[in-house]
Amino acid sequence: MLARLKELYEGHGPASHRFRYALLIFDILTILFVIVTSFIPHTPAIEITDLVLGVVILADFLVRVAIERRKGMFFLRVATWTDIIAIVSFIAPIAGEGLGFLRILRTLRLLHTYQLLHRLRADFPYFRRNEEVVLAAINLAVFLFVMTGLIYALQHEVNPDIRNYADALYFTVTTLTTTGFGDITLSGTGGRMLSVGVMIFGVTLFLRLAQVLFRPPKVKETCKTCGLSLHDADAVHCKHCGAVIHIETEGEL
Repeated sequence: MLARLKELYEGHGPASHRFRYALLIFDILTILFVIVTSFIPHTPAIEITDLVLGVVILADFLVRVAIERRKGMFFLRVATWTDIIAIVSFIAPIAGEGLGFLRILRTLRLLHTYQLLHRLRADFPYFRRNEEVVLAAINLAVFLFVMTGLIYALQHEVNPDIRNYADALYFTVTTLTTTGFGDITLSGTGGRMLSVGVMIFGVTLFLRLAQVLFRPPKVKETCKTCGLSLHDADAVHCKHCGAVIHIETEGEL
């Protein structure tokens, strides 16, 4: 059984690829569930769904622990602790809604694994052409919702301006985009530090997305002479050393 699970998680066959894509779809649906239910009152049905999702994530985590060769190193990874936060936020009622919103960290981990990116590049021409844009958008979206959850969790009981997730999201977006209307401010030293974090990291991610959206598209093709890896899509010579390069194209119908 353990060998079969290891093959599904780490193998290269069609069944392994389908299984990992199924995990990705599960995570995307989980994040959509988290976002939608963050703006509505938690009913018993939502709490039961939380528990079911938590059990599935816990089972996935335990399998990863079982097949891991270096278990000591496994628990030193940031991704491992984001999984643990996700499990606690789904299963433990004491975690509350604010901590529960940190579940979105799990998708960040899965979308940045080398193996998954390799499969996306191999399977989807669109991803190969727009990889930087897709990853920049994902990074920004994850940061936006994680910070929204943190702001709500830390401010809704002490700040009358933060009454729900919509208020926290509104503050995060206006701060991240440097609009700063000033109608909502965070209270206390912790609130000010959160604001600083949103401004520094959020603006950086926002500018990164704008950069990859509006600059001329590049393709990854390493020059065998000088090692330059990014070139214009129609380049026939390396712009650094002038050597001839051969960029593969997929053609058009």
